[in-house]
Parts: sequence; C-alpha cells; structure tokens
Amino acid sequence: MHFPRVSLYAGLLAASGIPLYIHLPQFASVELGLGLGTIGALLLLVRIVDLVQDPVLGWAIDRWPGAQGAFGLLAALGLAVGFPWLFSLGPGPWVAWQLTGALMLVFLAYSLGTILLYGRSATLAESPGDEGLLTVAAWREGGSLAGVILAAILPSVLMGYGVFGLVLGGLALFTGLACRPLWRRRVVAGGALSVKGLAQAGALRLLTLALVNSLPVAITSTLFLFFVEDRLGRPGAAGPLLVLFFLSAGLSVPVWSRVAGRIGARATLAISMPLAILGFAGTAFLPVGEIWGFALICVAAGAALGADTMLLPAMFSMALTRAGLQASLAFGIWAFAGKLGLALAAFMVMPVLEWQGFTPGGVNSAEALSALNIAYAVVPCGLKLIAWAAVLMLPKPSPAPAR
Repeated sequence: MHFPRVSLYAGLLAASGIPLYIHLPQFASVELGLGLGTIGALLLLVRIVDLVQDPVLGWAIDRWPGAQGAFGLLAALGLAVGFPWLFSLGPGPWVAWQLTGALMLVFLAYSLGTILLYGRSATLAESPGDEGLLTVAAWREGGSLAGVILAAILPSVLMGYGVFGLVLGGLALFTGLACRPLWRRRVVAGGALSVKGLAQAGALRLLTLALVNSLPVAITSTLFLFFVEDRLGRPGAAGPLLVLFFLSAGLSVPVWSRVAGRIGARATLAISMPLAILGFAGTAFLPVGEIWGFALICVAAGAALGADTMLLPAMFSMALTRAGLQASLAFGIWAFAGKLGLALAAFMVMPVLEWQGFTPGGVNSAEALSALNIAYAVVPCGLKLIAWAAVLMLPKPSPAPAR
C-alpha cells in the first residue's frame, strides 16, 4: 500500500509549488518592495539555471538508481530549509540577492523531488501497462491537488508569510521521513535517452504540447491575486476562490481518470480543454465586483486543470515506457519545459503591466486595469486554443489487437 505515500509526497511538492507560482509575486512586490519588472527578470534568471539543472538532476537519478532514497530525502530537506528562509526575508538593499539565493535552493529541491516522483512512475505502478500508469497518476495528482488546497488557504489562516514558511518547512521534514519506504521499490530501468528516441516515441510532440499548455496556466497563476484584488476589487475573496479552483481540480481527477480509461487520454484532453478556453473568454467580460461569475469560471477552469495535470504527464510516461527509455532524464526536460513556461509568462506580462502603470494594491487607471484584464484572460485564451489544436493533431492511438 505505497500509493498513500505517493499522494503525500506529491502533496508536499504541490504545496511547495503554489507559493512559488501564486504567492511569490505578491510577496515580493508588496512585502519586499520589489518592482514587477525586477520580479519578472529574477524569475527568468532562476529558470535559466533550471535550463541546466533539471536535465542534470534527471540524469543523476537515472545514473544512480540505488540512491533514490537519498535523493527523495535531500529534496525534502532542501524545502525544509528553503521555505523558512524565503518567507523570513524583509525589505532591504540586498533583498533581491537574498531572494534569488532562497529561490535557487527551493527550486533545486522542488525540481529534484518532482523529477524523482514523475520519473519513477513505472517503478511505482503495480502493473506495467497504461492502466497501471494512470492509477499512479490519479493517486499522485489527487495528492498534489490536496497539497495545493492546503497551500492556498494557509497564508490567510496563519496570518502571515513568516509562519507559512515555517509550516511548509515542517511539512517537508515530516514528508521526507514518512516517505522513505517509497524509494525502496526496485527501479524499472530504461534505455539511453536520445532526441531520435524521443521523437520516435512521440514524446517530443508531447514536450512541445506541455510547454505551450503551461503558458496560460503560468500567466493566470502569476496574476491570479492581482486580478481578484485589483481588477475585480475583491481582496478578501482570493483565498476562498483558490480553494474552490483547486477543489474542483481535485474532485475532477477521478472523473477524468474513468473517462480516460474508457475513451483514452488524448480524447479526454480534447474534451476537457474547451472548459478552460470558455473560462478564459468569460473572465475577460466580468464586471468589477462580479465574484459569483468568477467562482463559476474557477470551477470550470479547475476541472480542466485536473485533466491537464493528470493526463499529460501520464501520456508522457506511457510513451517513454512503451519505448523503453530512461524516464528521469526525460522528466527533467519535461520539468524544465513547465518552468520555462512560468518564466516566460512572468517575463512577458509583468514588465508590460509595469509599463502600463499597474501597481499591485494601489490606485490604478482604467488603462492599467485593462492591461491586467488582457494579460490575465485574453492572452491565456489564445494560448490555450493553440494547445487544444496541438492535442487534436496528436496521432490517435492504435486500436488494441483483436483476441
């Protein structure tokens, strides 16, 4: 019964990711006094480090399969140290450099744990086929979304980012110790990775899809708090809306898992992605203060996210397993693709918003709020349309041979 540990470890990683993707921009701008352009450049710098870091971490996990227990514990310890450091920072002349150092430690640990967990999908599965990999994905993403909900509500419950960082650090330490038996399973090894092998397996196409699909999520994650507090004018609603969004995503995972078992992962994504597209389109026309309409959009967009987070990594893992390729290095590249999407999102939209005069938590002109509206709703809608088209162009799976 190792699946609950899969959920627990995934929950830790998800709870760690939310502060980096959603809370960090507001924390750095409001609490530390950094400009949006500076934050965007800083995130891009950290992602450039990831360009080398993530594939190297994947290579190391494949190179030393017997050390996966040490890798799992090191990732948890890095988070246990990094988050209290990150959220204990205050304004000062060196805060940008201190923030960069804390982020590099946290991203290193987060990347190591994520690549290890996703790269070991075949090892953690009870059976080698697609059904076993989908089961692992369902437990993993169910735990992830529980961790996301926890991280979404903790800052408001704990009344401050400092205590939030300490709680995350304690959770990381507990999870690292509790999940040590998870990494004692015999590793399912794969063949050497190559561009040709990835292309023949169809994994390169999925990598491109993952990068494109990460962009709308990255933009909306980065700007979510700004949109709710400044565009809708409902600062007290951000926490409950985040919980609603991720609760919808979590509850949708078993549904999408059953649908994918019947009609396949590709067809399921083709059904789920229009929910996000409709959500983005509807968001652009919300009047100020319209919280119930945005709540409905959060439900639809959360359900679409549930399909994305479960099915895309599972499809990638299936392609690697069928081709007999090393998974951890491949998921190192996969992790970088997702992080690159976040960095590009921050680097593209934050300087533009600053140029348009948008000030988080301040008095903003109609032009500044219009720019925020376009960045949060219109741009992601277009990007999601491209991702949907890419899914529709994926080759249909071959029918099972008749018995």
